[in-house]
Amino acid sequence: MDTPVIDQAKLDAFVAHAIADLSAGYTGVMVSLGSKLGLYQALAGAGPLSAKEVARRAGCAERYVREWLNAQAAGGYIGYHAVSDTYELSPEQALVLADEDSPVHVPHAWNVPASMWADEPKALEAFRTGRGVAWGEHDARMACGVAAFYRNGYKASLVPQWLPALDGVVARLEQGIAVADVGCGHGHSTLLMAQAFPRSRFHGIDTHAESIAAARRHAEAAGLADRVGFERARATDYADRQYGLICFFDTLHDLGDPVAAARHAAQALAPGGTVMLVEPFANDRVEDNLSTVGQLYYAASSMICCAHAIADGGRLVLGAQAGPRRLAEVFRQAGFGHFREAAQTPFNRVFEVRR
Repeated sequence: MDTPVIDQAKLDAFVAHAIADLSAGYTGVMVSLGSKLGLYQALAGAGPLSAKEVARRAGCAERYVREWLNAQAAGGYIGYHAVSDTYELSPEQALVLADEDSPVHVPHAWNVPASMWADEPKALEAFRTGRGVAWGEHDARMACGVAAFYRNGYKASLVPQWLPALDGVVARLEQGIAVADVGCGHGHSTLLMAQAFPRSRFHGIDTHAESIAAARRHAEAAGLADRVGFERARATDYADRQYGLICFFDTLHDLGDPVAAARHAAQALAPGGTVMLVEPFANDRVEDNLSTVGQLYYAASSMICCAHAIADGGRLVLGAQAGPRRLAEVFRQAGFGHFREAAQTPFNRVFEVRR
């Protein structure tokens, strides 16, 4: 075999690209530390601060804090003023790093790759054997990280944008209907809808016992336990309450038999009811998903989504980048006649589905 000719410029460019990704992994650890230690909160809205002042405000050791600040400044996560030897968090950076209620707050999402590293031995075995890894088999940080990653995004979009994009659904919610949130996780999406529509009753469904327990705690804390219930059930056997709305929030592609789940939804829908399908943003062709968002979702799909679908029977393993065409086919096979895209964000596509 002939020795390949190496293009030095291409090699250098790819090495730089790989090192940038490696640096991002290191930075994720720093972001998680900064959030948990209150370092971003110490910087937010305070103007330029010395390392000593940041450490004092956060109750941390100055020498560690100075090194952390320099790492953050090198990565562009905070600003550094050389003349005064001070550090500053801009308003835009604060929205991403310090504001827990911001729709673009990201520190908690770093729990997901932390869990992926912790789960590497399971992933190695799964890749070699083809077996699945169920949601509950992952490191505990997985469920927490995913819930936190989606919570604020749903808060920004679900009630003000996505539900109004569905024909007639808001009016029915205001009048009062039964709603199912299939794959509800920690219940954030369920509770957002319950807070907005007090005449409707909401039922969160999930197979993961720890997530159901967390969802019930959140409902109690929000004072919504009288109108919101959470039950442990599968997407194919939850109670038929003739729902006016059935929601799948970033869930359908995780299921081992999405057609069966869609078929059960068809049976459990009240006449004129709607399925709201929210899925990770994806196009139909691989070449159209080769982006930063696609990189994120394909990686997560490799270790989380496909792994759970295989553990769940693996009849049809969609993955997190299924695309509209494959999703529409799932519901066509389940007997639905209406499937349209109602809204989209850089991270999600929202579909309206009816029989």
